[in-house]
Amino acid sequence: MKIAVLEQDRSQAELICQVLTAAGHSCQAFDNAREFLAQLRKENADMLVMDWNVPDMDGPEVLRRAKEKMAANAPTIFLVGNNAEDDIIAGVTAGADDYLVKPLRRGELVARVSALLRRAYPSQNSAEQLQFGPFTFETRPGRLLKDGSIIDVTQKEFSLALLFFRNIGRPLSRAYIHESVWVRDTDVPSRTMDTHVSRVRNKLSLRPENGFRLVPVYSYGYRLEKLGA
Repeated sequence: MKIAVLEQDRSQAELICQVLTAAGHSCQAFDNAREFLAQLRKENADMLVMDWNVPDMDGPEVLRRAKEKMAANAPTIFLVGNNAEDDIIAGVTAGADDYLVKPLRRGELVARVSALLRRAYPSQNSAEQLQFGPFTFETRPGRLLKDGSIIDVTQKEFSLALLFFRNIGRPLSRAYIHESVWVRDTDVPSRTMDTHVSRVRNKLSLRPENGFRLVPVYSYGYRLEKLGA
């Protein structure tokens, strides 16, 4: 889906777009409300992720103008700082669909965005299939196939494998993997992640002779590599 991000902090905006792009969406970031609203007149967005406090316009006004230009079912999620109860009330009252408190957790961001998009566009999220070489990921109900044959994986293993395939060639930090797969489970032992990675490697046969290699990145995390023919 096409997601617009309104966030004055460029590093934060880049992080949000990186996470949402890795989740399979198209993302465009803006650091001020006027530029964002001007772009909406030219090209629509399926969803808006917005900082409630941008310098050039009040949050409720941004939301009102955006809703005038976006489709009626386009969801909005807004970002607030810690202990910003007044902003949360204002955002919900103004018609936003959900909110997230900074600092953002990557896994929670993806989960909230995915839930809102499924609700807003049910016909487009009924049975997504993602193909990576011989592997087919059916995101609902979370089934993984290789050359048409089902691979017996748990939901965590499915999520972990899909995360690697969506980021082929890119090193993923242990923190990023943790937040993407385990989301709210804060106390996950390091060996738990390593065990899950090992199971994914073995169950999917991610070895050089099969065209893929899942390798550790020293003192950082893991990387899935696709090898040449």
